[in-house]
Amino acid sequence: MKQFALLLAMSGSLFLAQAQEIKEDFVPSSKNQPQQEYPQVNSQGYARFRIVAPAADSVRVSLGLGGQGGTKLEKNAEGVWMGTTAGPMDEGFHYYHINIDGGTFNDPGAKNYYGSVRWESGIEIPAHDQDFYALKDVPHGHVSQVLFPSPSTETSRRAFVYTPPGYYANPSKRYPVLYLQHGWGEDETAWSNQGHANLIMDNLIADKKIEPFIIVMTYGMTNEIKFGSGFRNFSFEPFETVLVKELIPYVDSHFRTIADQPHRAMAGLSMGGMETKNITLANPEVFSHYGLLSGGTYSVEDVTANKDKIKLIFLSCGSKERPDGVKNAAIALKEAGFNAVSYVSEGTAHEFQTWRRSLLEMAPLLFKK
Repeated sequence: MKQFALLLAMSGSLFLAQAQEIKEDFVPSSKNQPQQEYPQVNSQGYARFRIVAPAADSVRVSLGLGGQGGTKLEKNAEGVWMGTTAGPMDEGFHYYHINIDGGTFNDPGAKNYYGSVRWESGIEIPAHDQDFYALKDVPHGHVSQVLFPSPSTETSRRAFVYTPPGYYANPSKRYPVLYLQHGWGEDETAWSNQGHANLIMDNLIADKKIEPFIIVMTYGMTNEIKFGSGFRNFSFEPFETVLVKELIPYVDSHFRTIADQPHRAMAGLSMGGMETKNITLANPEVFSHYGLLSGGTYSVEDVTANKDKIKLIFLSCGSKERPDGVKNAAIALKEAGFNAVSYVSEGTAHEFQTWRRSLLEMAPLLFKK
């Protein structure tokens, strides 16, 4: 994920910069450890870092693409390294790490998030539309961890299940389910921790913009391939078995789901979108709503054979990715008679702000009566 998130996601905005004067209204990032002042962000989207490493000869931050190796920090007389990104960052969440004399470390001031097949530091650039995933005084659902048996992998596997507000108060009500997948190098914590999927859902439900549904998030088996080696040796089939044969039956037997194809959706970001495409096409009797978030497109030829079974095809990406491909694919699907919707997140690339916004747009379209 990080190769995309740092190299694609930030290239657009960072090379504009230098023309504008940096405002000194920096505040701690919302993703900081408790009582930590750095890293900081300002109203323009710049990020500033402070690392205490008096014996170091070189300190860089991977975030920012400020020359080779990211943002270079400078050491002051007290042995403290300081530096600011060369330009404003895209809005939303970004992974990063610190490089000290050639070694890779996390920023002790920032919280850690699983990405790039490791726990990375995280920073949040305030977004103009951040209200939709803000923690508000509204009824909240629950995100619970479950361990489900997986005979195909000879172990128990983990999933996180979002149940909407009111789930436990009304034991007779049943719900549709969205199986929501993370991206390459991430895991089943990503959509809750980085994506704030639970808060997005809580706020949509409180605003009466959607009918409540359950979200299931599990590990997509993507990290079994060495990071950076590409997809040459990657197979979707093992995860397909875990999802379709093991996890879905477990969820249907342990949660109050509407356990049929019209009330079951699958979507994923990036690599999770590629998994979604392959698994939905191979299992048209299992899923009726499909979502690819920066994860490619469906062609008319892909889905024609199961046209009567597909309720929705949602395609999205950031405006700094390949929006024309997403838009044109949706147009072609619509012309062929499918309920296809495209969405483009303005000003973002292959990063979580794109996917947060995509979930916001997709969720009201799922399971519509």
